[in-house]
Amino acid sequence: MSERLWKPNVTVAAVVQRDGRFLLVEEETDVGIRYNQPAGHLERGESLVQAAVRECLEETGYHFVPQYLVGIYQWPRPDGEITYLRFAFGGELRGYEPERPLDEGIIGPRWLDLDTLRASTAMHRSPLILRCIEDCLAGRRLPLDAIVHYG
Repeated sequence: MSERLWKPNVTVAAVVQRDGRFLLVEEETDVGIRYNQPAGHLERGESLVQAAVRECLEETGYHFVPQYLVGIYQWPRPDGEITYLRFAFGGELRGYEPERPLDEGIIGPRWLDLDTLRASTAMHRSPLILRCIEDCLAGRRLPLDAIVHYG
């Protein structure tokens, strides 16, 4: 029997702050309702930046414009089954489609302030949510051209 090929799940996330609050999504998961950044998996043929734009629109109805890379995060889930490799992008929003149908399992976008986020970590889908926000607030920024996409 051959051993299963291991590979990380490449994901992207949008980190957006406006008026002292951060954009998150409330979503249904295997363990109940949780908060996450607008985030999801990289799809075949798209760049990381394109994936972040698409995921934000699909999960929130907001048009995200990435301006910098906040960081790259490697997180193995506690059950050991999956490791995520997350590329978190900071940027701004330009447009909103409130009537747009959202991805399955997404309850809707939510704007939460930092105190509420820190007090609700039990509701976070992963520890990456608060870490990405804190890194963004700390001024961590890499230019988008640090990522090269051949496509």
